[in-house]
Parts: sequence; C-alpha cells; structure tokens
Amino acid sequence: MLYHLLYPLHETYKFFNVFRYITFRTVVAALTSLLISLVVGPYLIRWLTRYHVGQRIRKLGPQDHQKKAGTPTMGGVLIIVSLFVSTILWADLTNRYVWLVLIATLGFGLIGFLDDYLKLIRNRSEGLRPKQKFLFQVLLALIIGLILIVYSNDSMTTRLPLPFFKRAMPDLGWFYLPFAMLVIIGTSNAVNLTDGLDGLAIGPVMISSLVYAIIVYAAGNVKFAGYLQIPYVHGLGELTLVCFSMAGASLGFLWFNTYPASVFMGDIGSLALGGALGTVAVVSKHEILLVLVGGIFVIEAMSVILQVASYKLFGKRLFRMAPIHHHFELKGWAEPKIIVRFWIISIILALMALGTLKLR
Repeated sequence: MLYHLLYPLHETYKFFNVFRYITFRTVVAALTSLLISLVVGPYLIRWLTRYHVGQRIRKLGPQDHQKKAGTPTMGGVLIIVSLFVSTILWADLTNRYVWLVLIATLGFGLIGFLDDYLKLIRNRSEGLRPKQKFLFQVLLALIIGLILIVYSNDSMTTRLPLPFFKRAMPDLGWFYLPFAMLVIIGTSNAVNLTDGLDGLAIGPVMISSLVYAIIVYAAGNVKFAGYLQIPYVHGLGELTLVCFSMAGASLGFLWFNTYPASVFMGDIGSLALGGALGTVAVVSKHEILLVLVGGIFVIEAMSVILQVASYKLFGKRLFRMAPIHHHFELKGWAEPKIIVRFWIISIILALMALGTLKLR
C-alpha cells in the first residue's frame, strides 16, 4: 500500500526512488513486522488471559508440562497480523506470488484457528478430528496448487529441479499438483508437530524463512539465478520481503514465547507458518531443498511416523515418546537445552542448504 503510494512520488522527489528496491523495502518490512509484534504482543497476551484462552495440556505428555496449563494460546494471530500488515504496507501488491503466500498463510491459519477454538469450547486437548483437519488442508493445498499451475505462464511451473544437478529438471506435468500439495501439507503439519516446547518451533521457522528469503531473491534475479544455475522465476524476488516479514514477526513473537513462555502460538500459528514455508518452497522451485532447510521439522515428523509404524508392526516403540523432543525430555534433558540444541542443528542445516546452491 505504502509502496504504491510513495514510489510514484519519485518523479517529483528523487528520494522516493529508494522504494523501487526490494532490498530497502525488505528491511523496512522486517522492522515493521518486528515492531508490530513487540508493541501488540503485551496487549494480546492480556486479552487472551482475560478471556481465559489458555492452553489445554494432554495428560499423556511429560508431567512437567502440566504446570503450563492455562498459559495463553492462539498467540499465532500476532505473527499472522504482523506478517500481513507489514506485507500489505511494503510489498508490490500486483505480484501474484505475494498473494499466493498470503492466501496459504491465512487459509492454514483459519484451519488452525478452528482447531484451537474447538479445544477451548470443549475444554480438552483435542480439537478437529485428524480426518477433518487433513481434509481441510487437502482442499486448501489443492486450491493453491491449481492457482499456481493454471494461472502461470512459466514453463518451469511443473518442473522439479534436483539439487546438485544443473539440468536435471523432470517435468511432472499434472503429477506436480499432488507433489506440491504434499510439500505444503507436510510442512504445515511438521511445524505443528515441532511446536511442543517453548520457542522450539518459532526458532527454526525464523531460520528457514531467512534461508528462503535468500533463495527467492536469487531465483527472482536473472543474473544471480544464472550465476548459481538455479531456475529463474520472474517476479519471485518480491517474496524476499514476505520471508523477511515472517522472520521479523517470528522474532517479535519469540520475545514472548521464549522459555518460560508467556504465550503459545497454537495451531493457528504453527499451521499457518508451515503452510507459508511450504508454499514459498513450491513457488521458488526449491521444494526438495526444504527437506534440508527445514530439517528439524522433518526429523520431528519422521519420529512420529516411525513411532507409530514401529508400534503397529512390531508392538515396540522406538522412542520414549514422540515427537522426538519429548523423547529427550523423558531422558532428563532440560527444556532450554533441547530448544537451543535444536536451534543449533537448524542453523547448521540452513548453512548446508545455502551451500548446495553453488554445488551443481
């Protein structure tokens, strides 16, 4: 909005020409989302506390978590609002990729809101039934995938670039649609599973969004894309601003979510952020790299899958409890130690992912 209002003034005042540059608007957008989070956060927490929007703790989890019962939840609305306001203010709103990511964020956020709301009114730790939640996610991911394929004139849309290979880009055709849906839904649920300790999920989300900010900036620039030999996607650079806005909003939320948390993001936050990251990975044509960038999310999700499969097939559990962060809790690791070590692993994986951009 401000971009469209201020940039045209550059014809009269040269100073406003600065709004032409994505890099400048990206920095301003990140600071805007961070500021909104820090300013609005205390008011939101007080409002959630006043109306008893507190976390329900499942009885089967680690017993130390029972003391967290009643902590304000659904704080993910703070992240979504900060991201939306910042993006609307500073992004080029004629860019279709910006709107696609915003649709994904809002859509998955609404699914999360419904799940959190049902938990509150039922006064228990379960909201939507798994089949119901999955159905809503499939429908939303289908809409996103169809928009991307049908309304895109780019021949690269249905191709799948493979890391480490310069020209290995098989065209999946319409088979790309279920693949893209799998990436988006899988990422959304993986972030949701990771959100089990104070600040555990928001740290890797912030790191992943910064990595993809670099990726979309490079992929949206003809020269950088050519130098790195990665697929060029026209107009993708504008998502740099969205990714940095997400990082700024996440950093602001972390101020309140760090151990011991004053507020939890709830499913409204974790599903929304995961859906946004998955969508960015799809439109940037770096879907497979998300396995490395979001390695913590993959590990958390795989620990649940392996735990369930092992128990159903062999009657044995691989971990003391899944997701895997609970396994380390039951082994006696302090919660802050688990959180920081997972952040460290996420940073290492992020650096490795960036390194693969030139290894082709």
